[in-house]
Amino acid sequence: MALALTACGPRVFEGASAKVIASVPPPAAAEAPEEEPRVEITDDKVVIHEKIQFDYNKATIRPESDELLAEVAKVINDNPRIKKLRVEGHASAEGDHDHNLKLSQRRAKAVLDHLVARGRVDPARLESEGYGPDRPIADNETEAGREANRRVEFTILEQEYVETTTTVDPATGEETVKTQAKVE
Repeated sequence: MALALTACGPRVFEGASAKVIASVPPPAAAEAPEEEPRVEITDDKVVIHEKIQFDYNKATIRPESDELLAEVAKVINDNPRIKKLRVEGHASAEGDHDHNLKLSQRRAKAVLDHLVARGRVDPARLESEGYGPDRPIADNETEAGREANRRVEFTILEQEYVETTTTVDPATGEETVKTQAKVE
């Protein structure tokens, strides 16, 4: 008498019958959550999800921001469609307005210089501007708000894009697709 053993796994024989010991598969490896990028492009900005760190009350970029700025440079260099980008410095309303305005201008210029010198970004693609406390994104009445207002942003001023239009000849119904490169 032939026994058909169709189940997998080790078998233990007891008399004339076989018992299959079902093995439990190892748990599936959990997929690592995808890390959110630190630098990304939106329609009108190169957005950084970390802050560029400066020495207190100075325009000196701290070494811990070197990797972040290298990523910013890579994004700019990898996207030649970005023709012109403004590095914008912002400050909280804490302290003297004129001092904060000048400090934000120096910090924006320092970031621009860093991108050119270390990131090899073409200087013709960049400009810098400091706005001081004049463009807050949070309440200057709280420390968290003031901290959010101390920032550097990257605004795309000019970029190349492709515009595609489709026209239909009413007589023949034939479609014509035209593609044109534009700069905005």
